[in-house]
Amino acid sequence: MLNGIINIYKEPGFTSHDVVAKLRGITHQKKIGHTGTLDPDAEGVLCVCMGAATRVCDMLTDATKQYEAVCLLGVTTDTQDTSGQVLSETAVDVSEEDVRACIAGFIGEIDQIPPMYSALKKDGRKLYELARAGIEVEREPRRITVYDIEVISIELPEITMRVTCSKGTYIRTLCNDIGEKLGCGACMKHLTRTRVGDFDLSTSHKLAEIEALAIEERISNVLIPIADVFSDLPVATVTEAGAKRAVNGNLLDVKDVVTDAGSLHNIKQTDAARIKVVGPDGFFYGIYAYDPADGKYHPVKMFLCP
Repeated sequence: MLNGIINIYKEPGFTSHDVVAKLRGITHQKKIGHTGTLDPDAEGVLCVCMGAATRVCDMLTDATKQYEAVCLLGVTTDTQDTSGQVLSETAVDVSEEDVRACIAGFIGEIDQIPPMYSALKKDGRKLYELARAGIEVEREPRRITVYDIEVISIELPEITMRVTCSKGTYIRTLCNDIGEKLGCGACMKHLTRTRVGDFDLSTSHKLAEIEALAIEERISNVLIPIADVFSDLPVATVTEAGAKRAVNGNLLDVKDVVTDAGSLHNIKQTDAARIKVVGPDGFFYGIYAYDPADGKYHPVKMFLCP
């Protein structure tokens, strides 16, 4: 079984589900999951977790994301992008200064109402299913964070921008809301996800590349080890005695792990400070957190894989 993460470049026309289904066929492996849906017309980074790596799906879904989007002013649609039915067309009579000032107002914590054409559920039914049936339901606004919006270019009626944001942000809705605030309406013309956490476009691979590597039995060349997701955590090498405990997901004593000089002392003084526990051979046991109440490391999430 393959255990790790593949940074897929999702091409337009594929759903995120399509990508997972195709990878199951390519790798002949069932245990696969993706880490955040991309619309069929969108492209870019889609992290796919294989085998034991599916346990980090939620962590990558929560990661900060970055997008490059083209916002088309003067047009609104039912899907909030150009794939939908046009609802209105309005003359665009705004200046670059108006646009920049408006966009700046969307940076920070904001409330966003999810679009009807989304995979969110209401009373057990996906919103897009209701929307296709001509049913619109009330949606509660959700608090999101837009960390930054860099305006790349303004060629009215189009605005190209780079958005860095939290999970749960709909860039389609952001475009729609910008247009509404400017008084001319807007929708999203194009979207590329350029980064998810530490995974970016430059290291992504198209499905055709993965298929070719599978034929040559070289998929491991692009398989990112699970431990790399936790590159920001101190690495602790488990002792032989500790390994026997860690393999069963048991608590670890301070003497069971060894880290870089001085770092262990600092880690164990901090409540819930986390470490990445590995064996001398690089075997990845999992993530542990120190609990000063009993002076031991407690398992947070176990992976038990090379």
